[in-house]
Amino acid sequence: MVSDFRKKKYVHVFTTFFDTNKSGTIDKKDFDLSKEQIAKLRGWKAGEPTYKILEDTLSQLWEGLQGADANKDGEVSVDEWVAVWDNYAKNPSAAAEWQSLYARFVFQLEDGSNDGSIDSEEFSSVYAAFGYDKAEAVEAFKKLAGGKAKVTWPEFEQLFKEYFSTDDVNAPGNFLFGKTSF
Repeated sequence: MVSDFRKKKYVHVFTTFFDTNKSGTIDKKDFDLSKEQIAKLRGWKAGEPTYKILEDTLSQLWEGLQGADANKDGEVSVDEWVAVWDNYAKNPSAAAEWQSLYARFVFQLEDGSNDGSIDSEEFSSVYAAFGYDKAEAVEAFKKLAGGKAKVTWPEFEQLFKEYFSTDDVNAPGNFLFGKTSF
């Protein structure tokens, strides 16, 4: 059974990054809204190669997420979302393909300079674009990075696994999605 702490983290990602139309479920419309929000953040226009990559990636994420739709109603509820991440927590190294793609996607979204690492400004700018308090995101990055100036992909990958699997409230991975507390 999923702990209250992990459930709060899962619901945070659900409500902030996936249920973009705030309907209480995740459906294809949410991915369309995310595409527009991310394209605006990065200045990507329809027809550009980066926009096409964004479209393709979000399409793959949506297709993969269909496996979480236990009742096959075309939507992923909070309970279905929590169940899929609770299952992930049991063995993060055996992640579903869409979950690994999601980790890589988040990293690439945050790596605005495309230099293979994320710094505080890149990190906090993404979360500010999603409606977060930028100062809180800066603090979250400090905790996430453990005092270092940058987080690389291998570090990020481990922090991602930690976010979705740990019950240790002090683990650095807990700050991966811009919040300093749950």
